[in-house]
Amino acid sequence: MNSAKPRKPFSMIREFHLADWFTLGNAVCGTAALFSTISYVQSGDFQHIYFAAALVFAALIFDVLDGRVARWRQTDSAMGRELDSLADVISFGVTPAMLGYACGMQGLYDRIILGYFVACGVSRLARYNVTAEELSAGTAKVKYFEGTPIPTSFIVVCVLTLAALLGDIGEDLWFGGLSVAAHVFHPLTLIFGLSGSLMISRFHIPKL
Repeated sequence: MNSAKPRKPFSMIREFHLADWFTLGNAVCGTAALFSTISYVQSGDFQHIYFAAALVFAALIFDVLDGRVARWRQTDSAMGRELDSLADVISFGVTPAMLGYACGMQGLYDRIILGYFVACGVSRLARYNVTAEELSAGTAKVKYFEGTPIPTSFIVVCVLTLAALLGDIGEDLWFGGLSVAAHVFHPLTLIFGLSGSLMISRFHIPKL
């Protein structure tokens, strides 16, 4: 019997393509944005919200570049798609939800909607991964997205950043808060519900 070949140290990293490093940049930026969000909660300094928004924007740049690099190098792979999805969950799913919570969406109904938003993002990415081959119609490139891509949640981040710039977060959150069955609900949280619902919709969005 032939014995299995010993794997070299860091063999997984050696198998990464150039595009995968851009994807990891996406994940690192999303994680750093989470740290900035927690720093805001601890300090109350709005600068940390601005840093978090800037880091989500940087994650978006990395997300765009990893796809372009993969097509340029013709190195699209199943591992690359999985890496991309995991990074996107951090940067465009969990991070915006955490920002919403930090900005004052902390009522019971707010938390339910924020959780729904993250669940929609995860579901959207899972659906894309299992249907990517079908949507590409036998070519190397997917022709369209089914539902809005999860990076569109950056729009929500921009809304929260604008609110922070105007000082309208926390108790001053736009549209205030409503008491429903002894729990607080902030209507602004519905932008997360809308964003999540569009992700899991069946709308066809052409991929540029």
